[in-house]
Amino acid sequence: MAVAVAGPTAPAAQLAEQLGLDFGDLRLLSQALVHSSYTNEQPSAGEPNERLEFLGDTIVSLIVSEQLWQRYPGEDEGSLTTRRAAIVSARGLARVAQRLALGSYLFLGQGANLSGERARRSVLAGVFEAVTGAIYLEFGFERTRQWLLEVLAPEIEAHPPVASLKAPKSALQELSFARSGRPPHYRLVSEVGPPHDRQYVIEVVVDGQPMGRGEGRNRRDAETNAARQALAALSGPNEGTAGLV
Repeated sequence: MAVAVAGPTAPAAQLAEQLGLDFGDLRLLSQALVHSSYTNEQPSAGEPNERLEFLGDTIVSLIVSEQLWQRYPGEDEGSLTTRRAAIVSARGLARVAQRLALGSYLFLGQGANLSGERARRSVLAGVFEAVTGAIYLEFGFERTRQWLLEVLAPEIEAHPPVASLKAPKSALQELSFARSGRPPHYRLVSEVGPPHDRQYVIEVVVDGQPMGRGEGRNRRDAETNAARQALAALSGPNEGTAGLV
């Protein structure tokens, strides 16, 4: 029987059923679903999921590292690191969280919910890690490992070329150095909106030419999108012309 906690447990019970995990105590899984913005508005909800996220981050990284080490015996540390980053990055784990519909179970503050935090990659990745932490504390390492290998199977069992997995900014930096001996330069074009819903536009310059422009809710996302566009421009038929807008 689930133990009552300060905060709603129904979503945790529904999630446990969806995941096929028989929690004897739903308190940890309930905590994993509570974002800090919710506890700011509802102090009686208890702790947010940040400590569980910290724990889950380590567990996910360890188990993915172990699997990649076994699957790619001929690859060096750099290649394995690239493969791991593609899976355990915010983008990668957010994709898994979306597959599990974790965002629909998440408790957010009203402001965060209205500003679209439920769909934000970092928030989704965080709740996935927090749920992993809760599973580990409830069931132990081996059961958590089994669960992770099941939910991460599409990512772990894929065998894409390492070059295709590099983050856009890293790939663009390598390409820029190879072409000009200089790194790309990112410059802010605009920054609009209130602090909780800021929108950035960043332009990236490669070898003196603007080659891409990206938008995002923070500078990092905008720079990543700009780098992705620049890579497409540099590998396209009009390579070397002025950048995209």
